[in-house]
Amino acid sequence: MISAAMSRRAEELAGRSIAFVTATVVRAQRPTSVRPGNVALVLEDGTIEGFVGGVCTEHSVRAYSLQALRTGEPVLLRIVPFDELASAHTDGEMDPDGAVTVQNPCLSGGAIEIFLEPVLPAPRLLVVGETPIAAAILRIGPELGFSVVRMAGADLTARPGDLALVVAAHGRDELHSLRVGLESGLPYVGLVASRKRGDGVLAELRGDGVAEELLARIDVPAGLDIGARTPSEIAISILAGVVAVRRSPAAADHAQRSQPLSTAATGGPELAVDPVCKMTVAILPATPSLIHAGTTEYFCCEGCKAKFEAQNGHAHVAG
Repeated sequence: MISAAMSRRAEELAGRSIAFVTATVVRAQRPTSVRPGNVALVLEDGTIEGFVGGVCTEHSVRAYSLQALRTGEPVLLRIVPFDELASAHTDGEMDPDGAVTVQNPCLSGGAIEIFLEPVLPAPRLLVVGETPIAAAILRIGPELGFSVVRMAGADLTARPGDLALVVAAHGRDELHSLRVGLESGLPYVGLVASRKRGDGVLAELRGDGVAEELLARIDVPAGLDIGARTPSEIAISILAGVVAVRRSPAAADHAQRSQPLSTAATGGPELAVDPVCKMTVAILPATPSLIHAGTTEYFCCEGCKAKFEAQNGHAHVAG
């Protein structure tokens, strides 16, 4: 069970829009040192706060937590002693149910199952306008997992990772707002307007030199055609379109490109197998490594690295 202190820490991270993984032990066989209910938080840089096992278990938890941050999908991590990998599972390979089984040579004998649940910041949806439709988007959007932010058109700025812009301003600051959205590369840019007025806005932007490929990205009239009439219905049609974009590969690519300092957004760390103990490790700046025969080898600890060097003669240190 998560402690009060750990719960407060999770709330703090979420409040600061910092991505993390909640790692919860759901099963532990003796003589392992952890117990079901033990919880740790895994940050994007690989830091583990809390206790879900010894140093060897931490390597696997760190590696697959960082992958969970990349995919946004939870993982059930099964860590079993080195000689007890079930024949039905391939070491380190995800099964269709979202579970992965790995061998851990450092375990004292018992298997552990840890549920890794990524907690990602809500994507921002920017809204320009004081209209009833804008108000409805502000009201309904959070229910769909969006952080909805209203901005004045003149003050509109997008930041890396923002998902969408909806301009529902009835002619006020529309051209500037749409330019900002397009130039920022937001995956979704929508204009609330009739088709006739929308064509007029596009013509003005075209006259101002906005490229056709950018104009083609504006959703106008904004939203899916569901026969919406009321402000709330129109808001739902727009939000449905934003959801469709959010779940598309293009939006995932945008997130990866726009957040270069984020482990989750840069595709997550690659994984490697320690050639000595066969443990899966995340390739991070602090991961022990060396170059041997033109290939970089990564290790769970300096001990395995030293053993590899002794077994293979001269090696060129990489890290």
